[in-house]
Amino acid sequence: MQYFTRQVEKTIRSHLDDDKVIILTGMRRVGKSTLLSHIAEGLSNVVRFDFENPLDVLLFTDVDYNDIYERIIIRGGLDRNKRLNVFVDEAQLHPEVSKIAKYLHDHYDIKFFLTGSASYYLKNLFPESLAGRKVIIELYPLSFSEFLLFRGENKLIYKELQAKTTLHIAEYERYDTLYNEYVRWGGFPEVVLAEGERKKEELAKDIFSSYYQREVLQLGEWRKQDIFRDLMILLATRTGSLLDVAKLSQELGINRITVQNYLAFLEATYFVSFIGKHSKSQDRTISGAKKVYFCDNGIMRVISETGLGAQLENTVYHQLAHFGAESVRYYRTVNGKELDFVVDGKIGYEVKTTATPSDISETQNLAKKLGLTKAIVISRIFVERQDGVRFAQFL
Repeated sequence: MQYFTRQVEKTIRSHLDDDKVIILTGMRRVGKSTLLSHIAEGLSNVVRFDFENPLDVLLFTDVDYNDIYERIIIRGGLDRNKRLNVFVDEAQLHPEVSKIAKYLHDHYDIKFFLTGSASYYLKNLFPESLAGRKVIIELYPLSFSEFLLFRGENKLIYKELQAKTTLHIAEYERYDTLYNEYVRWGGFPEVVLAEGERKKEELAKDIFSSYYQREVLQLGEWRKQDIFRDLMILLATRTGSLLDVAKLSQELGINRITVQNYLAFLEATYFVSFIGKHSKSQDRTISGAKKVYFCDNGIMRVISETGLGAQLENTVYHQLAHFGAESVRYYRTVNGKELDFVVDGKIGYEVKTTATPSDISETQNLAKKLGLTKAIVISRIFVERQDGVRFAQFL
């Protein structure tokens, strides 16, 4: 099976020679196991475990952690005189794994690579026990440049066009159809590689079902599962909108605390993201209303109908938030003027289907009042005037 390079691979490789435990987390089926399998192929003295297999969990079940070390060596036929490279999938399914990893890390020359689909559980498993000994790396659905690589496009040509400040319409149109597909079906690797709308839809539904069964029902153990499901659907319809917890509470017939607990779980397991309002006051940033964004457009599509504007804004959010930016917020005035995104407190972005001169001037004026260094209108449709404009597929 062909392997396609992921952007976070470089980060993982930068930690291969240090003594940190590498924890790779993200939603199910974003490619964590495939990525670490590729990393493992380039290493020696390797053994792999999958904690969805109860026999692998059993091997890590012992009062004496030194016995577990011996079992690892026997299982992999490893050389104890060299560093052991131990890969564990679905680490969150064994609560003792953090203590075991800490002990073996401190007493033996052993490098752990752990994957897990639920950041909520991974972060709770490794709060202080591995402080200073771990690096957590998050893997998301494909960026658009990764999407193009999966679809056989030349990465260098795309990078050249991406770097240009002005594009001819022929250059813009080169990736137009592919970007439409990316906005429509998102970036889960299986969906991207599938041929035909029906197959893509089947896979997107299956990915959602897997998340719901494994994370919500098994790990979350929520009593009101039907209400939890309804909340997920409601959030999809409100992608890019301000979150009103009181209104959600009324619509679902549950109290605010329960809604907030559900939302925290969905965010911690990568199903949704929330961004706060940009403000020079940290207190206002924390206390202000949040905007909600969905994990992936393909998943959003199969559970609820959303407009093209919301689909585009959701795609742009992921392009900005997960591939370069340290922080993404929004800004809105009391009279309704807004910036869809403020990145790293420096650049303001407004997303439009077609950027107009008035969009550009309004965005620049608002950014100037906020003291931002730059203002950009992101346009989905080609426009001749490109000063202050970036096309969505070239972010």
